[in-house]
Order: sequence, then structure tokens, then C-alpha cells
Amino acid sequence: MVLVIGRKQTGWLVRLITGCLVALLLTAGVRWEATLAALGSFLVCSETPQAADLILVLGGDFYGPRILTAAELALQGYAPRVLISGPPYRGQPEEQARPEGEFAIAFLARQGYRTDSIESFGHTARSTIEEALALRPELARRGVKRVLLVTSAHHSRRALIVFQMLCSGVHFVSVPAPDPFYHADQWWRDESSRRLFVSEWSKIAASIFVAPIQRFRQN
Repeated sequence: MVLVIGRKQTGWLVRLITGCLVALLLTAGVRWEATLAALGSFLVCSETPQAADLILVLGGDFYGPRILTAAELALQGYAPRVLISGPPYRGQPEEQARPEGEFAIAFLARQGYRTDSIESFGHTARSTIEEALALRPELARRGVKRVLLVTSAHHSRRALIVFQMLCSGVHFVSVPAPDPFYHADQWWRDESSRRLFVSEWSKIAASIFVAPIQRFRQN
């Protein structure tokens, strides 16, 4: 039997989990706001950019903060090349589908950035784990040792965990892009942040168990 949870039910579930978490912290007598803020902030892994072999942009945002963050890092000379990962753009007929990265490159060109050092890497991955597995042979082929990992702020901790687990031999530095839909220090106050908080924590827990299994199968 397959259980289908609709948008309204999901919103109700997120509010329930948030309420239970707050109640638990209050019962325990801890500073619940500070604790919730710390849990929310943990999801954002922001490290100091440093010289690297490659800037890697994860799929899911081909004309917004991720792409612009990567372009600025390249402009500042942190790495000689940018690789934009992403599946085919959904707005095209399937037989004509092109990777999101190609649209991102065109977008950056319109914004005035040089694109001769920016490449697209297309794949059909539907999760961060699948994306890391798709990118692992490409990173090995390029012989990169240090990579600046660019994704949305709320996704940055999980992305770093997954890529570190699945792409051994590469040192990843997390440089998250601004995220207007996630407020780490007050995530429980708006629906978008609550959804992302619950989703990311559950996916982190799942990734810790699933990623090693996937790596074993790939080896």
C-alpha cells in the first residue's frame, strides 16, 4: 500500500513536528529559542573560500543565487573553472531537453560574466546522493583535489556530508549561496523555513545510512 501525503497534510505534519519539538524543549527546561536556532543554523555550512581546482554548482537553481555565487567566486580567482551540475530542464520537450547548466551559462552571459571557463555537466540524478555518484567519475577524470561546493544555504550541510562520503580523495569546501526561503535563526516562524528544516534533517539522517550502501554498490 502506498501512502500519498498531500500538500495540506504535509504542512500540518511540519507544524506538528515543530510544535512537538518546542514543547519537548520547554519541558526539558532549556532555552528553546537558542536551541532551535542552533539546530537551524547547523544546516548551513559556510566555510571560507580558498583557492581550489574547481567550483562545483549543484543542480536545482540555474538562474539564481547559486549560479551568481559561483560566477563571483570565479571572478575573484578562486578556481580556474566552474562546473554546473544539473538534470535536463523540465520546461522542454523530452526529446529536445538540454541540461540546466546550458541555460545557466546563457543566463550568466546575459548578466555580463565571461563564460569561457564555465561548463555544464548534465545527468539524470534525482537526489543529492545520485548527483554525487554521477559526478564522482567526472571529478576523478579531472583529477581535482579541492572543490568549492556551491548550493543553497539550507542544503549546504547535507550536500557536504554526502559529497565527502561518496567522493573520497577530494576536499570539498562549502560556500553556500544566499537563501531567501530559509531563515536559519528563526526557522520555526515561517512555513517555508519550517518545511526546509524538517526536510533537510530527515534527509541528513537518511543519507548517513543510504550513502555508504550506494558507495559499496558502486565499487
